[in-house]
Amino acid sequence: MAAVSLSSLFSERSFGELPGWAEDDHLAAFAAFRRSAFHVLTKPYRSGSLGIDFNAFGTAYDEARSVSLPNRAQARDFFERHFVPALITAENGGAGLVTGFYEPEVEASPVRTADFTVPLLSRPADLVDVDDGNRPPGMDPYLAFARDTAAGPVEYFDRGAIERGALGGKGLEIAWLADKVDAFFIHVQGAARLNMTDGRLRRVTYAAKSGQRFTGPGKILSEHGEIPLEKVTMQSIRAWFKMHPNRVDGILWQNRSYIFFRKAAGDDAALGPIAAATVPLTPGRSVAVDRLLPTFGTPLYIDAPTRPALDSTP
Repeated sequence: MAAVSLSSLFSERSFGELPGWAEDDHLAAFAAFRRSAFHVLTKPYRSGSLGIDFNAFGTAYDEARSVSLPNRAQARDFFERHFVPALITAENGGAGLVTGFYEPEVEASPVRTADFTVPLLSRPADLVDVDDGNRPPGMDPYLAFARDTAAGPVEYFDRGAIERGALGGKGLEIAWLADKVDAFFIHVQGAARLNMTDGRLRRVTYAAKSGQRFTGPGKILSEHGEIPLEKVTMQSIRAWFKMHPNRVDGILWQNRSYIFFRKAAGDDAALGPIAAATVPLTPGRSVAVDRLLPTFGTPLYIDAPTRPALDSTP
C-alpha cells in the first residue's frame, strides 16, 4: 500500500491486535469493498481531511476488480496485504458511540391528496456545491451547499423556509407522505422505501442537503425539559410529537438542515439504499461517515461490546 500521512489521532496496530479479527466474515467485507472499487472508475472519491489519500487505494482497487474471492481466508489475506490497521483515538480519550442505520418504510402517494400533503423533494436547480475554492468571504466554512444567485452563492433556504413554501411550484416533489414526522426521520436516515398507493415500491436516497448543521429533536426536547436525556429515543420523540402536534414545527424547524432526495434502484432487496458514497449499503458492513473526514471506501474495523440499539437517539 502506498505511504499515507496519518492524523495524530491514529496509532498503528497489527491485525493480531484487532479483537475478533480472525473470526470475522472477511468475504462479506470484501464484497462491500469491491463495490466501491467499481464505482471509483466512474467517479473517484475525494481524500478526507483525516489524511488517508484516496490514491493509496489504487493497487487494492485494481485487484478487487480483477478477482472474485471464493472464501474468507483469501478475503482476509487481501486486507492484510493491502492495509495496515490504525487505531482511531478520540480527542478527549473517551469511548466512541456506535448507532444503527435503518431504511424507513412508509406509505406514500405519487401525487398530493387530502391525506398525503408532506413532500419529499428532489435537488433544486439553484443548489450548488461550495468549497474553499468558491465560497464567498464571510460564508460559514461548514457550508458545503449554497443557493446560486446573480450576486454569487448565498446560504440556502433552511428547513423552516422550505417547509413554509420557499421551493413551492418548482415541481421538485418525488412523492407525498401523510406525516411530517415520518418525513423528518427519513431525512435523518437519508433513504426510504416508499410503498406507493398505486401498488409500486419506490426507493429514494440522499441527493444533497441545504447545508446547515443538524440539530436533533431529542437534544432540543431534553434541553427544554420535555424528555429526560436518558429516555430520549426515536420512540419517545415520536410519542411526544403525537401528544403535541401543534408544537412539531417549532421543534423540527430548529434543525435547519433539509435533505433532498433522488429515486434509487431497488433491484436487490438484500442490499440497503445507495447512500453518499453512491454504492449500495451492505447490512452490517457499511458505515455512515462525515464525507469531509474519512475517505469514502476506507475499510473500517469496529469493535463494539453490543450491537447498536434499535431505539438509538437521533
